[in-house]
Amino acid sequence: MDERFVTIYKTIGENLRDKRKEKNLSQQQLADLAGKMDRSKISDIENGKEDFLFSTLLKICVALEINIDQLFKN
Repeated sequence: MDERFVTIYKTIGENLRDKRKEKNLSQQQLADLAGKMDRSKISDIENGKEDFLFSTLLKICVALEINIDQLFKN
């Protein structure tokens, strides 16, 4: 992962975790809703360790029923 973008990845991850918890979903439940995604991928994204594809983020947003811009807010 490019070190220049670590802060934004962490922000996205923290917001993703908050939204998932608001919906009372486990990482596994979210992974299943997002289309047979691996639970560890959700964990890595939430912890700012995953250099994910944009389409992956879109699938997660659909599963959480949120707009993607909600993940970028500080």
